Amino acid sequence: MNRETNLRSLHQKNKVWDLAVIGGGASGLGVALDAVSRGLSVALFEKADFAKGTSSRSTKLIHGGVRYLAQGQVSLVFEALKERGLLLKNAPHLSHKQSFLIPIYSWWDRIQYSIGLKLYDWMAGSLSLGPSKFISKEETLRRLPHLQTDRLQGAVRYYDGQFDDARLAIHLAQTADELGAFLLNYAKVTELSKDGSGKLNGLKVRDMDRKESFRIQAKMIVNATGVFADKILQLDNPQASKTIQPSQGIHLILDLEFLGGTDALMIPKTKDGRVLFGVPWYDKLLLGTTDTIREKPKLEPEALQQEIDFVLETAGAYLTRKPTRKDVKAVFAGLRPLARPEEGSTKTREISRSHKIIVSPSGLVSLIGGKWTTFRKMGEDTVSYFTQITGQKIAASTTSKQQIHGYTETIPSGHWGIYGSDAQKIQALAVQDLSLAELLHPKFPHILAEVLWACQYEMALTVEDVLSRRIRMLILDPEAAVATAERVAKTMAMVLQKEESWIATELINFNKIAEKYMIHTR
Repeated sequence: MNRETNLRSLHQKNKVWDLAVIGGGASGLGVALDAVSRGLSVALFEKADFAKGTSSRSTKLIHGGVRYLAQGQVSLVFEALKERGLLLKNAPHLSHKQSFLIPIYSWWDRIQYSIGLKLYDWMAGSLSLGPSKFISKEETLRRLPHLQTDRLQGAVRYYDGQFDDARLAIHLAQTADELGAFLLNYAKVTELSKDGSGKLNGLKVRDMDRKESFRIQAKMIVNATGVFADKILQLDNPQASKTIQPSQGIHLILDLEFLGGTDALMIPKTKDGRVLFGVPWYDKLLLGTTDTIREKPKLEPEALQQEIDFVLETAGAYLTRKPTRKDVKAVFAGLRPLARPEEGSTKTREISRSHKIIVSPSGLVSLIGGKWTTFRKMGEDTVSYFTQITGQKIAASTTSKQQIHGYTETIPSGHWGIYGSDAQKIQALAVQDLSLAELLHPKFPHILAEVLWACQYEMALTVEDVLSRRIRMLILDPEAAVATAERVAKTMAMVLQKEESWIATELINFNKIAEKYMIHTR
């Protein structure tokens, strides 16, 4: 996946693309992959980096959603459980089975969660990850020794999927690229063009790296910009009504020792009616999340103090060692692109996580809402509108069987697992040049060869691209990320042929962003 090659292809004069996709997160990449796999010519534009926004800030779960079942969103759960199973099959290097424990403190909890999770198992059908079951207090404490024991009767154990969201996004982009799609990050759509009858026929793009603009023609344009969907709708029609209700969710990173085991903890009911997860992830504990209405979408949202306190307080009620702000290694916030309800509840936890597709009078197709787990189905459903927009028939979707870039049945050990079949190629770089075998930071297993790889094959253009999304150091330990930023910047400058001044600017920019991931004790 090479940015310069893709840029040259997108500059082809008089070419009319079948599909132009705006947005390079889970939604846009799902659309691009589905479209190109059905034989359509595809161009995708992302104004920042792939998965820079919401799509790199999830709870890292591929799941049907136990709480959606409790809310009666049965069709969403069926759909998500199917998609969970497909992703685990198609991207085993990026996703895996994870066991969860729901601690039980009353007979009624035991009954309702046991029955609910048996239904969850049944709904997964042949794609089930294993049966749920009630386990004794003794086994619960053997698995999670730091759980509160007062009134503890045991736990219901069940299985769901876990993944690396930003890495999946990069591998989806690579998969689409290999199938013939042309993707560009740091490419902002600034204008939509229309024919004499008011129908969309193309768009204008600003290459944020080269500071140049160009136009392309397209038969169908998809708005898959997540929380920024309304901005594109208003670019099409300044009077367009709002479709998105941004909802902020934060996550805290702590030492895994707070759990004392490798099972995940699911707290089924918080004081605001949500669930809270404590999930092992890259040998750390990921705690989250919250559900806070935010009116304006931001590319780099920040956690509110009350959200941090809420997560710590809720987790502390279930753990023998209560985590404090001093224990938090990192905090990150993301905005869910919830489809704004036309009527009914405005409580964000009650707004459906199902996606919907809106076709504007101009022919703009907007993919609204949804969740990471169902990205493939969201893409399939969106591309299916191609016939309605253009009158041309297209082949059926094949992405349910599409193996994701890096697919391998033998997963490399250690942190190399997420690269799948690319791991050996990156390791070979370090054999050819021993300086590339040096660790980026003593606390992390990553080496300089990974920075080189990210620039050459994964379209990384900034230090943050590398340390936040190609390597997840920023969201796991921002202090470690800041300490290694200069080495990363110097390596990138060499690969990307940048001046010394670029390094200085990058470090200033990165340090500003990293500050938002650090928690300051009062």
